[in-house]
Amino acid sequence: MRYCIFQYLFISPLFLQNMVKKVFIIHGWGGSPQEPMHQWLKEELGEKGFEVTVPKMPNPEYPEISKWINKLKEEVKSPDKNTYFIGHSIGCQTIMRYLEEIPNKIGGAVFIAPWFNLKGLGKEEEKVAKPWIKNPINLPKVKLNINKLVAIFSDNDPFVPSTETKIFKRKLNAEIIIEKEKGHFTEDDGVDSNSVALTKLLEISK
Repeated sequence: MRYCIFQYLFISPLFLQNMVKKVFIIHGWGGSPQEPMHQWLKEELGEKGFEVTVPKMPNPEYPEISKWINKLKEEVKSPDKNTYFIGHSIGCQTIMRYLEEIPNKIGGAVFIAPWFNLKGLGKEEEKVAKPWIKNPINLPKVKLNINKLVAIFSDNDPFVPSTETKIFKRKLNAEIIIEKEKGHFTEDDGVDSNSVALTKLLEISK
């Protein structure tokens, strides 16, 4: 009897730690953890008991696939069913490329302004974006490793073609939400919060 009690007390903290739901918010190209939308989501989710991390990704003005994936690996460490992601723009690409490499399923993700293709870029921007667009993602593996995916788009995004919604629906079985006049969901677009992303993350984490 004493042994059983001791064993419970010894294992319990670790068990509780594993039950904590973790959210990783990955900012976009040229972005930062300090963007109002990311900080708002972090605060709101933190108040609801989530452990939230918003890492600063390497050299955000010139994002490189391998460096961003490696940074995500360092931050997440051991993903499981209680691990969730919120990505913005190229942050969504990073999450997908990370998911195709891990051996187990995560709880789910919310993508904000995700893309496989882009429009409206300048020549220098096209050079940065080219590897992300041209290097394929193992979408069947991503789909296998993600329990639930929600993809949020804007009807006036200057960079993400409207046809991207169909790709995410068809290839990843994502729930598609199209918001009105949110641009690319940046501070310059007047976006400093995202109640839809919050609501959907709470839904998929139940």
